[in-house]
Amino acid sequence: MPKATRKSTTKIRARAQSLTPRQLRELATLSAMPDDKIDTSDIPELPRNAWKNAIRGKFYRPFKQAVSMRLDADVVAWLKKRGKGYQTRANSILRQRMLDEIKRA
Repeated sequence: MPKATRKSTTKIRARAQSLTPRQLRELATLSAMPDDKIDTSDIPELPRNAWKNAIRGKFYRPFKQAVSMRLDADVVAWLKKRGKGYQTRANSILRQRMLDEIKRA
């Protein structure tokens, strides 16, 4: 069976919001300028502590891929005992384990 492929959501969004030729020219002009010559007065810098309470990934919605797994019956029962959302719980447990391993690597 061929491996499933995933289209990049960034490419999909970029296609839906393509830039006009004028916008492309403006971006080219800005990218050629040194940073200190770009007028950013309409977007002042945030104070140092502005991000202290930020939560990473709060609105992140990753691409979901359907899979079929064979799990032990007691594991499935444990996941289902809190009611709906057992697949989300399983995903959360696996994601946490993945992130822990990534931190250790």
